[in-house]
Amino acid sequence: MPDTRREKNMHQRPVLVTGPSGAGRSTAIRALEDIGYEAIDNLPLSLLPRLLDDDVLQKPLALGIDTRNRDFSTNALIEAIDRSTHVQSTPLQVLYIDCRPEVLQRRFSETRRRHPLAPAESAEIGIAREVDLLGPIRARADILIDTTEMSPHDLRAELESWFGTRPEGNLAVTVQSFSYKRGLPRGLDMVLDCRFLKNPYWEASLRALDGRDERVSVYVKDDPRFEPFASRVIDLAKMLLPAYLAEGKAYLAIGFGCTGGQHRSVTMTETLADALAESGWQVSIRHRELERRDTFAPTVAETGDTSGKKDAGR
Repeated sequence: MPDTRREKNMHQRPVLVTGPSGAGRSTAIRALEDIGYEAIDNLPLSLLPRLLDDDVLQKPLALGIDTRNRDFSTNALIEAIDRSTHVQSTPLQVLYIDCRPEVLQRRFSETRRRHPLAPAESAEIGIAREVDLLGPIRARADILIDTTEMSPHDLRAELESWFGTRPEGNLAVTVQSFSYKRGLPRGLDMVLDCRFLKNPYWEASLRALDGRDERVSVYVKDDPRFEPFASRVIDLAKMLLPAYLAEGKAYLAIGFGCTGGQHRSVTMTETLADALAESGWQVSIRHRELERRDTFAPTVAETGDTSGKKDAGR
C-alpha cells in the first residue's frame, strides 16, 4: 500500500540542493527561494536531522549543502538522506546540480576563483576531489540537472518546471528529446530509441525543419511502425505513472533519442507529452538539441545558408 502520509506532504518535502562547486548550486537555491521555498544555505549537517524532525513544515524548505561545509561528510549526508526516507514524515528530495569537469574548469578560469578543495593547487585537482566526494550522493539524487550548456536563466526555467506550483499529490513529468551523438541526458528515468523510424533528414525539404513542424510530424507518423510504437509507449506510461505516484515519486523524466535530436525524437516527445497532458498529468517538454541550436547558432532565415548543417538533423 502507498504511504498516504508521504503523499499528503509531498508538496512540502524539503529539497536538499548539492553538487560540485561552480555547477550552479547557489543559483538553484535562489531560484527555489523565488518559487516560494524557504532557503537555508550552507546548513551544518549536525543540524539537518533536527530540522527534519518537524512533523509539519509550514513552508517548503530548500537546504543547500556542499563540500565547503565544515562538518561535511559523504557518509553522514547519505545517512541523513536514508533516515529522512525511512523515519521522518517529510523525506528529503535530493536535487543534484551537475556540470562536466571541463566546463567547471573553464568557469573557474574565467572567474579567477580558486577551488575550495584545492586552494593552493589547480582547479582541475579540486574538481576531481569534489566529484569523488560527491559521487555516492549523486547516485542517490532524485533529480539531476546538468548545467553544462545552461545559462542561469535556463537553470531557473528548468527548476520552475520541476518545482513550480502543481496540484498536491501529483506527479510532475518531463519528456525530452536528445541526440545520441551527444550522449544521454543525465537524470532520465526512462529512455527510448527512435532511430528505427523513417528519417526526415533524407528529405531535402524537411531537413532544416524539426519535429514540431506539422510536415515533419506527418512524415514521421507515416512510418507504419510509428503508430504501434507510440501507442505502446503511451499505454506503458499511463500504466506506470500511477504506480510511481503511489510509491511516493514526485518527478519522472522520460527521454526519446534519435541520431540528431531534431526530427524523430522531437515528434515522439510531443506525441507522448500531448497524450499525457490530455489524461490530466502535469507535463513539461524539453528539446535539448533544439535549445542548443537556438542558443548557439544563427537560423537559416538569418543567414540564408544551410551549409555546415548536414549532420545536424540526422
